[in-house]
Amino acid sequence: MSTQKRAAGSDNRSPNVNAKRTRGEGATDVAPGSKIASPPPGAFLAYPPIAAASQEVKRTAFQLPTQFTTFSYDENHTQHFDNSAMRYYVKPPPSARLDYGYERWIRQDDDRGRIDALLRALVDAKKDPSKAQYVPDNGVVCWRGMMTKILIGPYENRDAWDLNVMFVNGVLYLEEHATEAKLRERNDMPPRQRQQTYYGYSFESYCTSDTPTRQTTRKRTGEPPGWGGDVNTNVQWCSVVRTKLGDTRIVIGGEVDCVRGQYTGSTDTFVELKTSMVIRGPHDESKFEKKLLKFYFQSFLLGVPEIVVGFRTPAGVVTTIQSFKTIEIPRLVRGKPGAWDPLVCLDWGNTLLDFVKTVVSKETNPETQDASRQVWRLSFVPGTGVNVRLLGESDVDEVVNGEDRIGFLPRWYWEELHTSQESPPTSTSGKSAGISSQPGHTQLSPPDTLSGWKI
Repeated sequence: MSTQKRAAGSDNRSPNVNAKRTRGEGATDVAPGSKIASPPPGAFLAYPPIAAASQEVKRTAFQLPTQFTTFSYDENHTQHFDNSAMRYYVKPPPSARLDYGYERWIRQDDDRGRIDALLRALVDAKKDPSKAQYVPDNGVVCWRGMMTKILIGPYENRDAWDLNVMFVNGVLYLEEHATEAKLRERNDMPPRQRQQTYYGYSFESYCTSDTPTRQTTRKRTGEPPGWGGDVNTNVQWCSVVRTKLGDTRIVIGGEVDCVRGQYTGSTDTFVELKTSMVIRGPHDESKFEKKLLKFYFQSFLLGVPEIVVGFRTPAGVVTTIQSFKTIEIPRLVRGKPGAWDPLVCLDWGNTLLDFVKTVVSKETNPETQDASRQVWRLSFVPGTGVNVRLLGESDVDEVVNGEDRIGFLPRWYWEELHTSQESPPTSTSGKSAGISSQPGHTQLSPPDTLSGWKI
């Protein structure tokens, strides 16, 4: 089942734009695109003032995501380059009990969030001439969760987090930095929080099936109607897409909960599944509208057109099912007090990526093997902004964590990059190439314009 975390609401208070320091000594303000004569100890970029930004924000182009490969994880969390873990959406039963099966939940512990699986998918895609054109030689590579956190930053006023960056052969690789203390905190959840987390996975079981129509045979005595199987969060189906924010090409990998009807080989039938507390009044409605910000960008970035939300009671009983079209979600909050604006988020994301490229490219030496000079830390401070600093040797050692890596990139991928650089593969033309009619494959053709998603 899905390992996608249930989204938490975010705060809309305006950030402190006058702040000149974040974590770390010697942070300085650096405007995107400015000249950097020598690498400073840290460079700082403030969040935009929300009230002014909503009135003056420019429209940043975002290209409609194009899927170019998929992969699955099995019950042991082994990666396979197929669609074996894909699930189909089926209508959940009324009054579904989300606490069912809790004691049999097989939960994959949170880990460091390495991008290794995404990198393996890119290497595998290079072997197929019809997909190789989508593997980036510039831009950004990251998981969907990282880009979501970046984009919603201006409205996040609670949780601080860190991101590690490497700039290799013209590509920015982004990976979340999670300390051992943070991982222990995530994995040792209080019982009530753990159960509420399970509710989201349980809802996915009720809403998905191995086939386009629900299986009616019950596998266990006492199993409730519509139960899709016990939850094992090792099992996932992931999509890898290529998109573009402003002038920056981005390759994003992310989990997909299910497809509605028939899988077409693209993202147009994808469905994201979410749970939320029932709305009992204006306060609950406001909390849900803030939560929609994360719902929206999680789906927007991967090209998921539909989000199905199960509204539940505190005891975990689903009372209402509602489907939302992703492109229509911003309209639900537009004009309301404290409403979020996706244009602010896209403009901020574009500004931040330009800023990071400016700072990091001035210092990173693609020829050196000194990993301490190639790993950067982005520290996101709620309500303030982002600090970027070059990591020292001890910090890099913490990132490597005793594994066979150059920075946070696995050594095998580092060597693959340098081998490819020495002997570049024959490029494919911009025209779409034929792909076999095997399940999960389709014909690809990259969009020529930035028509993208309409907001």
